[in-house]
Amino acid sequence: MPLRISDLLARSDLALSVTYDVPPRLLDRTIEAATVSDLPVPGKWLQGGELLMTIGLLLPSDPAACRAYVREVTEGGAACLALGLGQGLPYQEAPAPLVAAAEEAGLPLLTVPDEVPFIAVTKAVFDARADEQREVLHRAFATQRRLTAAAAGDGLRPMLAEWTAATGVGAAVLDPLGRLLATGDRAQHTPPPQARDLVERVAARGLRGSASSTAGGQQLEVQPLGARRLRGLLLLTGRPDDAARSVVPGLVSLLSLELERRHLRDEPERRRRSALLSELLAAEDPAADRARDMLHSVGLTAERVRGVVVEPEDGREVADGAAGEAAAAAAQEMAADLALAIPGGLVRVTGTGPGGAPGGLIEAVVGEDLDVRDVLARFAPHRPAGIGPATAPEAVRVSLRQAAGLLAVSRSAGEPAEARQSQASRLLLDLGDRRTLHGYADSVLGPLDLADHGEELIATLAAWLETGGAWDATSRRLGVHRHTVRNRLDKAMDLTGRRLDDPDDRFDLWLATRIRRGDAATAGTGGRIAPPPPPTRPGR
Repeated sequence: MPLRISDLLARSDLALSVTYDVPPRLLDRTIEAATVSDLPVPGKWLQGGELLMTIGLLLPSDPAACRAYVREVTEGGAACLALGLGQGLPYQEAPAPLVAAAEEAGLPLLTVPDEVPFIAVTKAVFDARADEQREVLHRAFATQRRLTAAAAGDGLRPMLAEWTAATGVGAAVLDPLGRLLATGDRAQHTPPPQARDLVERVAARGLRGSASSTAGGQQLEVQPLGARRLRGLLLLTGRPDDAARSVVPGLVSLLSLELERRHLRDEPERRRRSALLSELLAAEDPAADRARDMLHSVGLTAERVRGVVVEPEDGREVADGAAGEAAAAAAQEMAADLALAIPGGLVRVTGTGPGGAPGGLIEAVVGEDLDVRDVLARFAPHRPAGIGPATAPEAVRVSLRQAAGLLAVSRSAGEPAEARQSQASRLLLDLGDRRTLHGYADSVLGPLDLADHGEELIATLAAWLETGGAWDATSRRLGVHRHTVRNRLDKAMDLTGRRLDDPDDRFDLWLATRIRRGDAATAGTGGRIAPPPPPTRPGR
């Protein structure tokens, strides 16, 4: 317990007394230290919370000067003032002007009798402070032992419950996206709304720092959890005392170990889901019901899904041997982070990345409504990533193929590239890099590459675009009936999800077919590609 003025007054060996009827709230002030000064202006030598003792050698006698002296002591932060009395000292009782000034300023004024030396009061204060520190240390050790014993149990909740019981401070563990994993209070099911911004700010910094704030009169503190990577967040609700504050690092360590243990324990499940994704993608033409059932088995119930491809390491910077092994391990760690954040956890790492890079590529299947960019910014920052279009579960291979084709675009743009972004074509024309251009063409025409008679569909699409949408001219060029041309284009639009009467779609399709034909080579030397013909509504 902290030392208060009332505690000193209760010490019979000190025989301290008050000089006026001091209100109890003033006697509850905490004494942090004891000091002696007879300076007329002692304020600048004080730090706050002191018991300032003086014999009044230079104490002024007139009321105005006494008020100025008391104001100086009060503004310096002293908890109370004590005047030493006795034979041979300036005062045998407290002078009335000083008592009046102290009462007016709300400063407790005590007297120290002649038989009690100032050193006895000082020793009593510092002995009490030492006892207080020992008590804090003992309580901290006791709390740490309780937490350690709880850590030997199962899960996060026993530790959080012991913490709250020992300190009175609420605690909850969240995943890196701010979702509640465990809490010491069974009644709490979601983090308090005022903690959302604080959680997001700490999560964005990874393991690099914590943060605290006060919202609605409630103190909130967020600490990152994890060893080498962010595994979760500790949210403390309340103001820890000194003993609890000293145990916070131990609590963070124990919770981090539990999350790392959980991460290792979940490895078989991550492998199972990775194998399930491989099984889904291995089928050339999976049945719709079968594909949907596979996704539902892992909790991914969205009607439409999209493929996401991430390049965890730059193949040009990764060498063979130890560096390659490190790249592969980093890819697995990033994939595990994504599996934690993505509902369903359908994530896998392919064998190699572009150009045979040892780190491989990370492929994932996510629901259409997931904010993929937010997840990538959190768990794959600054890495090239492609986001395929939303599609039915049985056609997710097509979405992944398109996402992979966008990696070159993402690498050049410095941000994730998403299929059907309206400015993608203009960006590619400005970039003029052949690798980027061909990657873009793959993303647009990928669904046709995977279809039966895909080359025939692409050739028909290219001819139709080059003739300005003329059905008869296209049929003559290809030597087929115009109804055949129409049927082929209808199938191509169904597969790509594009529309021939949409200017942006038409431009993207035209650019992709020109790239495939090799007519975009001039873009690599600074040349310009002629614009496509104006869109016309296809006739029947």
